[in-house]
Amino acid sequence: MYRINNDQFIMPRKERTDKIAILARQGEIIFHTQDLMVLWGIYNKNTLYTTIKRSVKKGSLYKIQKGMYSLLPISAIDPWMLGIKALHGFGYVSTETILSKTGIVNQLSLPVTLVGEKSLKFKVAGHDFICRKLNDKFLHNTAGIIEINGIRQASLERAVADMLYFNHKFHFDNRKLIDWVKVNELRKKIYDLA
Repeated sequence: MYRINNDQFIMPRKERTDKIAILARQGEIIFHTQDLMVLWGIYNKNTLYTTIKRSVKKGSLYKIQKGMYSLLPISAIDPWMLGIKALHGFGYVSTETILSKTGIVNQLSLPVTLVGEKSLKFKVAGHDFICRKLNDKFLHNTAGIIEINGIRQASLERAVADMLYFNHKFHFDNRKLIDWVKVNELRKKIYDLA
């Protein structure tokens, strides 16, 4: 039974102790402050921040950075996942990171390259990220985007198509490994090229 106090609902004691269980049932491991507010039903900011602070102190939650928390220690989270979640919007791993991983370019891509709604450089838990802005009508076209362990990433062909969109003069070290027919099909499908 809920009690009403000054037009606000107060959760019963049992529900108040199950906050971490509520998060665990979501199937996610990283949450923003706004997510916690909605999931826990705590709309008073002072109460929310106090609850988060206590959960971090108890070791139930781990602080990644301001406004971003995890159910797991940071060392147990894939850096790509951290970058995607830090965007706080739609995005995926692409361009140099995928091209380096698949052997298309021989250089190791140190900052993880993402494609998203904003163009920015940022750092999360000691990992560097670069996000390239892609027009929404292209960004939300999921052709060639795969999800592995909850991380959206471009297929090799999508990464090549994205790279050519951002830099049509980009040099690919191992061009023979690229299926150019698939790349051109994707470019037509995503970027409306005739």
